[in-house]
Amino acid sequence: MEQNELVPPSEAKAVIIGGGVVGCSVAYHLAKLGWKDVILVERKRLTSGTTWHAAGLIGQLRATLNLTKLAKYSAELYLGLEAETGIATGYRQNGSLGVALSKDRYEEFARGASMAKTFGLEAHMLSASECKEKYPLLNLDGVVGGVFLPTDGQADPANIALALAKGARQRGVRIFEGVKVTGITKEKGRVTGVITDKGPIRAEYVVNCAGMWGREVGRMAGVNVPLQACEHFYVVTEANPNIPKNLPVLRVPDECAYYKEDAGKLLVGFFEPTAKPWGADGIPEEAEFLTLPDDWDHIAPQLEKAMARVPLFGETGIHTFFNGPESFTPDDRYLLGEAPELKNFYVAAGFNSIGIQSAGGAGMALAQWMEDGEAPFDLGDVDIRRMFPFQGNKTYLVNRVTETLGLLYADHFPYRHYESARGVRHLPLHERHAERGACFGEAAGWERPFWYLPVEARAHGEKPEYRYSWGRQNWFEYAAAEHLAVRTGVGLFDLTPFGKIRVEGRDAEAVLQRICANDIAVEPGRVVYTQWLNNKGGIEADLTVTRLSETLFLVVTSSATVPRDLNWLKRHIPEDAHCIATDVTNSEVCLAIMGPKSRELLAPLVDVDLSNEAFPFGTARDIEIGMALARAHRVSYVGELGWELYIPTDMARHVFDLIAERGEAMGMRYCGMHALDSCRIEKAFRHFGHDISPEDHVLEAGLGFAVKVNKPKGRFGPFIGRDAVLRKKESGLTKRLLQFQLEDPEPLLFHNEPVLRDGQIVGYLTSGAYGHYLGSAVGLGYVPTQPSLTVEELLASRYAIEIAGKVFPARASLAPLYDPKAERMRS
Repeated sequence: MEQNELVPPSEAKAVIIGGGVVGCSVAYHLAKLGWKDVILVERKRLTSGTTWHAAGLIGQLRATLNLTKLAKYSAELYLGLEAETGIATGYRQNGSLGVALSKDRYEEFARGASMAKTFGLEAHMLSASECKEKYPLLNLDGVVGGVFLPTDGQADPANIALALAKGARQRGVRIFEGVKVTGITKEKGRVTGVITDKGPIRAEYVVNCAGMWGREVGRMAGVNVPLQACEHFYVVTEANPNIPKNLPVLRVPDECAYYKEDAGKLLVGFFEPTAKPWGADGIPEEAEFLTLPDDWDHIAPQLEKAMARVPLFGETGIHTFFNGPESFTPDDRYLLGEAPELKNFYVAAGFNSIGIQSAGGAGMALAQWMEDGEAPFDLGDVDIRRMFPFQGNKTYLVNRVTETLGLLYADHFPYRHYESARGVRHLPLHERHAERGACFGEAAGWERPFWYLPVEARAHGEKPEYRYSWGRQNWFEYAAAEHLAVRTGVGLFDLTPFGKIRVEGRDAEAVLQRICANDIAVEPGRVVYTQWLNNKGGIEADLTVTRLSETLFLVVTSSATVPRDLNWLKRHIPEDAHCIATDVTNSEVCLAIMGPKSRELLAPLVDVDLSNEAFPFGTARDIEIGMALARAHRVSYVGELGWELYIPTDMARHVFDLIAERGEAMGMRYCGMHALDSCRIEKAFRHFGHDISPEDHVLEAGLGFAVKVNKPKGRFGPFIGRDAVLRKKESGLTKRLLQFQLEDPEPLLFHNEPVLRDGQIVGYLTSGAYGHYLGSAVGLGYVPTQPSLTVEELLASRYAIEIAGKVFPARASLAPLYDPKAERMRS
């Protein structure tokens, strides 16, 4: 390679911090987009952090379509890098074989193979004997079957990074080794450069690709980058002529192990259930090409299983026992995008042992994000804006990553909850729910009731805890009873974690008119359902806005999207606007009383008339309830008559006890998140992050009723995305979000199951759950259409859903299958 420069300039358009495979990829792709005056600084030498010791496995099937697209892009990029740069990447498409040792794991593989079809990825389910044919060294004891992906492979991690670096340099990027960043400069909420041990560099853009140093670099900028290094172990054998060449990468997740053949040797690595965090008190200053002390005892259980699974491994001498640090995030997904705290400060870090297979796509996506000022497609799964401030807490991170490393190879059961770093955020009424048998799960750090174990079951010694499987889990019937109580009687949900953002000031209405697609210039006391759109008409947020006074509005959104939505809002408040936005989520408890008997329950407890005429749907009023003051919003996410009660936190116990006393006498059921989800999916209510995203046009998502293109243009101009809505109205829809109900009452739907129209795969389910009132599983999913195609023609096709390789007929509908005219919640 060419010699890197020694002293960086004092100014650049963009500075990339970190010379691992991800930093080199970002530099390469910015250069491909034509960016000039880009520099990359590396504290030591290129690849010397984590990249140099990565295993170099190139897998492509990820949890979502777009993440799979990024991994596929990486594979395709690496195939051509050697011809472009002259540096051999060692990339071989020798395939990968996953082996299942249980029926549950085989079910997971089979569902993944079905999902792969919708993503355009080849995957084959194999019997145990067919697994042996693919991997002759395999001991078949306990093997149920497997899955083979022929286009997966392996590569040389360091050479991929060096090839990307050379490709970047050939396009004008300047690379500086031995340059340590010691500070980040900023002004008026925007990054202005970096300070290094070789002097300051002014820059319009800064990209944090610092790997396991990413959290500390983020802190220099006042940016939350939650990641923590863990020790990661693998061993490399001596060369053995009996090891066949070009074996596929073997993964045996039930034994926490992977196997890679290279030059007649085996590299065997582990993702043990309980990991060892490393460097929590700081990474040594001299760290470069770092190796950590051996720990045979820690990895012995997995090592013994590996030697039994591949006997030749046990018979071959071990040449190297390797232990090196890799960074992990709280949810095993990497961190990508513009930091919400600081304009033009971008992050690409925390790759959870999949940095090599992700780097090409992640670098491409981030470079395009920087070019356009917005993500090129839906990257919500890895968007750094999903992270909450508390998740950067060191103690939290150390506790959580102890689990997340092992979860990479754990059973990926539906509804699985983290067990570590729990109890960070509690509902004010936590103990009240616990007394009533709540089984708590974690969402956005909150301990939330997901289902309730009835008192009679508790009396027989049962405990409110999950027992996971791919079938009907132990809570299924309890959630069904909660669901049916909401449909036929009354249920109580604690929705306190819903995000609550106060928007106030004399320009608050004008600001929200610019951001909201719906018309929020309404009278105080009105609740407006709306989306926030991007310039392509895609959905950036899905929420309600309640006007509380002439100058005060309350935005209510999902608990998981508070950082993202608050960031979007603040970024779109004009500098000269008299308007501020404040997260007030913790100031009020939200109790939702839902069901046809909700009016009967609440009427004697409050001081207002709850009749339909006096309190219509979509309105909010201040109320007295018992001795407390509260606010009642007549809205519903379950499709029934009901009210959300917003109660000052200090009065919440009093109100809860009042409702509980009367409600329990009426047969009220306490309801958890599973019942909320199953009720909403029967009504075809969309879920942001699954059914709707920045990539989904608001009209194709079926939400045109909440878009008012003719609302008066406010002080700050027409609403964002209006032109895209008008263009789509003119050109017509090319896809539509449909609701599907299986004809067979037995199978379960979760998400990503292929949708077949007249026998051909045309899409996949964005979400799914069991419709306990409808009597079978229900899902939502987009299918392609044409502007000339009528709804009747679209629905006239034969639809089916593929689940783990089996096809089940389904009824498709554009209107909700439950209460399509919304008469029940407006009654």
